[in-house]
Amino acid sequence: MLHPIRHTLKDQTPLYVFVSVLFLMGVVFGALMVNALTLEQQQDISRYLGDFFLSINEGGAEFQPQTFWDVAALHLKWLGLIWLLGLSVIGLPGILILDFLKGVLIGFTVGCLVGQYTWKGLLFALVSVAPHNLIVIPALLIASVAAVGFSLNIIRSRVLMSRTGHATRPFLSYTGLTLVMAAVLLAVSSFETWVTPVLMSWVTPLIA
Repeated sequence: MLHPIRHTLKDQTPLYVFVSVLFLMGVVFGALMVNALTLEQQQDISRYLGDFFLSINEGGAEFQPQTFWDVAALHLKWLGLIWLLGLSVIGLPGILILDFLKGVLIGFTVGCLVGQYTWKGLLFALVSVAPHNLIVIPALLIASVAAVGFSLNIIRSRVLMSRTGHATRPFLSYTGLTLVMAAVLLAVSSFETWVTPVLMSWVTPLIA
């Protein structure tokens, strides 16, 4: 299991740089999207966030932390989609789109919080968005690089007309790495389920 991880970290540095830059571009794009919102859209977001923070602060029924399996399913679906796209050449652009989209979602979320509540919004983002994503994002990027690498191997094998038997070991390594990342995401999901809501409840009184 550790061999494929060492292989991707050592031999696929250009791919890591590429997908990381793509993800960061998504973050910047998502943050810039906040400035493109109309006044009505900004007011709707402001009302939603205000009600959300008030509900957390008062322990309202509107704030229902997700269960462990809800959180884990969301992460595992994203990881599984990356794995599936990596199995085919035509799925290669989809992997890159997912990395960019993940960055957009995070950038937009943080941008909205900072835009509405300045430093208080940034503080809330640091306890609600940042902690688990410090692990989730690298895990998804590692899986993405492995998927892109496997897809490129398929292209090379077809061009060189390699025997199909040579694809067995890369497939097992690729799948093994994906399973390791799945285990990491499950561990992070437990933190996101039971620790993050507590951190949010500590910070929310400063906003609400």
